[in-house]
Amino acid sequence: MRLSLATSAIALTVALASCTAPKETLQETTPVAAETTTESPTVTEARAFMARAESELSDMSDEASLVFWAQATNITDETNAAAAEIGARATKLSVSLANESKKFNIDDLPPDLARKMTKLRGGITIPAPSTEGAAEELSKITTDLDAKYGTGTFNYKGKDMTLDELSTIIETSRDPEELKAVWEGWRTVSPAMKDEYARMVEIANEGAQELGYPSLDQMWLSNYDMAPEEMEAEVDRLWTQVEPLYKELHCYARTRLNAQYGDDVQPKTGPIRADLLGNMWAQDWSGIYDVVKTDTPGPSYNVTQRLLEKGYDPIKMVKTGEAFFTSLGFEPLPETFWERSMITRPEGKEVICHASAWDLDNKEDVRIKMCTEVNEEDFDTVHHELGHNFYQRAYKDQDLLYKDGANDGFHEAIGDFIGLSITPEYLKQIGLIDDSEMPPADADTALLLNIALKKIAFLPFALTVDSWRWDVLSGKTAPADYNDAWWSERLEMQGIVPPGPRPDDAFDPGAKYHIPGNTPYLRYFLSYILQFQFHKAACEQAGWEGPLHRCSIYDNKEVGERFNAMLEMGASKPWPDALEAFTGTRDIDGSAIVEYFDPLMVYLKEQNEGQSCGWDEPAEE
Repeated sequence: MRLSLATSAIALTVALASCTAPKETLQETTPVAAETTTESPTVTEARAFMARAESELSDMSDEASLVFWAQATNITDETNAAAAEIGARATKLSVSLANESKKFNIDDLPPDLARKMTKLRGGITIPAPSTEGAAEELSKITTDLDAKYGTGTFNYKGKDMTLDELSTIIETSRDPEELKAVWEGWRTVSPAMKDEYARMVEIANEGAQELGYPSLDQMWLSNYDMAPEEMEAEVDRLWTQVEPLYKELHCYARTRLNAQYGDDVQPKTGPIRADLLGNMWAQDWSGIYDVVKTDTPGPSYNVTQRLLEKGYDPIKMVKTGEAFFTSLGFEPLPETFWERSMITRPEGKEVICHASAWDLDNKEDVRIKMCTEVNEEDFDTVHHELGHNFYQRAYKDQDLLYKDGANDGFHEAIGDFIGLSITPEYLKQIGLIDDSEMPPADADTALLLNIALKKIAFLPFALTVDSWRWDVLSGKTAPADYNDAWWSERLEMQGIVPPGPRPDDAFDPGAKYHIPGNTPYLRYFLSYILQFQFHKAACEQAGWEGPLHRCSIYDNKEVGERFNAMLEMGASKPWPDALEAFTGTRDIDGSAIVEYFDPLMVYLKEQNEGQSCGWDEPAEE
């Protein structure tokens, strides 16, 4: 699966061109409403300041969005320079406004104004200090890192291959020597990033400290309507709920890989070799379903094959994703979406193919950027990206600083929640399969395993990315230890290891887009918990009485109405309020994902009986 981002210009203005978060835009703000005439001068001044701040940020957002879109869809020296220039200006503006806001004591402000002030101060992903030249240096670094990733290639068998081409080999090859060569090859693009990344961390930490945070990791963790330490405790609690399922999946997959490759390649005990898991980062194991498939048969159809047989092209795939949302009662995408999106890789241009969703004009100019291929993976990705776009449109009437997800996990969860309704019944409804191909109940174990290879395998990876990065941002991990710390985290959390010793200059974290692209990654872990929680609530609203994995909310406008009510709130209220509006509960909870996979858990435990599960013990020689 290609993990995707919603790109937003307030994350480009308030967060310095990170191209990672949903766009926030301007809704006219009345400085002082009639009923506020008795407010203190301080509150009146704060309202006037906030109205000006939102207006200036909106203007910058409009300008920056177009520049960053141009750079992402046509990487040249000129577009890189333009992106660096606008990024520096955006950072200066956002830091200046955040620092100016500190003259107001949040405790003395009405709740709504205090909320905006808090978001203004904490919403900068990569802040620069006000030191002369710092914003320009930081912007140049972030642009360079983005470009190095986007233009990275590795010459394999005489051909310069892109990440897409190398990833296809990782997904389809069963030759361990080839897998090792390609896996290591992609990681040759990242050592050149290391020094710039370390310098970026220095500058950004200075910026965070200037804004009143001890370090950038604490600034990031402050964006969840609770204290950073409370949020970390929440994450630990959620992981405790789902960790047993991951450990059973790891044990099961390792046994099957051992049977495929033998002890010399993949031992029966200990960690799993990362390049054998069918994904460049071992974050999604669905590429090796053929190796680890269940003994009982799964569905008789292949979604990729059906898409091709039915004449799907990338446009039709996106049209199908749009139709799911309109079936729930949402308005169709504007015509400009189809005119301006980058749905396939353009010829003759270097582009950032990493799938993302954009909102460029603060109104209706939503777009996606994908190098879409006709396959099951991108069919799922299309639904994910459109989830961002429909969320952006739902909250477009909110004030600027509320044009965002309830928290960043919400934004990532929306499209994936819809994706959980891509069930056999849904595929039949849209004509991809017919009645004779509907899988029987005894195919459910195979269906659930395929989903778990995408969803459950991902959970510890999501935690690893930011666990590593928090230690880097806090100064606990020094640049000299970046790579060793990365693999230490991955071994502890995921139970995986590289296929061989890593070079002294390796910077393997940089081979994952979200590190050089500066995308906070906790959002994805939260989204994978939330999407199942949303799914269970929606299925209950729809009156569904069968197993959760068979439920589809396609064409249910009653569910769509309640869903939209949550989306329209944007970030105007603390995220528990938004969660309660749709699910009836104020706590993020992993019980829905556990219930969803309960039949698979029973199967995995049966298959793992007698196996030495876990990876603390050394691998067999």
